Amino acid sequence: MHRSTAAPVLLATTGIVLALALSGCSSGGPDTAPTATRTVTAAPTTASASAPPAGSSAPSTASTPTAAPSSTGGTAAGGRCATGSLAGSIEAGSGGAAGSTYVHLALRNTGSSTCTLQGWPGVSFVGGGDGSQIGAAATRATESPHPTVTLAPGAVAVAPLQVTTAANYPTEKCQPVAADGFRVYPPGSKESLFVRDSDFTACRSADAGLLNVFGLVPEGQAAE
Repeated sequence: MHRSTAAPVLLATTGIVLALALSGCSSGGPDTAPTATRTVTAAPTTASASAPPAGSSAPSTASTPTAAPSSTGGTAAGGRCATGSLAGSIEAGSGGAAGSTYVHLALRNTGSSTCTLQGWPGVSFVGGGDGSQIGAAATRATESPHPTVTLAPGAVAVAPLQVTTAANYPTEKCQPVAADGFRVYPPGSKESLFVRDSDFTACRSADAGLLNVFGLVPEGQAAE
């Protein structure tokens, strides 16, 4: 009976290819392993926030992030928090330094699903009773921690906000005016929410920047 020699030849060829592949793997190729991303989870809270007045959510070019807009119709579990499922408020911070005050901009998940926030919100003063932006939008403290914050329903993320005292600037440079509160764009959204707080004086002039915002972290973990 004639026996085929194809199987031994095929095995030998396979062994050569395998040896070459193993040799290539040990030759110091680039490391393509993914970089780990830190994720933290915020605990639920019962904190409340005031609802935005009519006309206060018109987008402002100066403080609009360039990322794609989020829907206000809710967020799937684990996805980015939509603006419509967030409520904002201003909480006491660490007090302040010479010439400025630190407060906490709080964003609470009012939806029924867990969602995430990561990065720096867009923040600006608004006033005039119609949500008009006053002065320059906040600069970002890019060196500050900015983990991905997972928010269960009712949980809160906070962004420390440094507010420079308007009186630090000459009147003609600042052009001071009372503020109604803040327009806030959650990270990655082109839709804003209104956070009422009339305790601050803003500067009409964009040359007098008063706001500096830090990255969002779980409530209770803010450094400022």
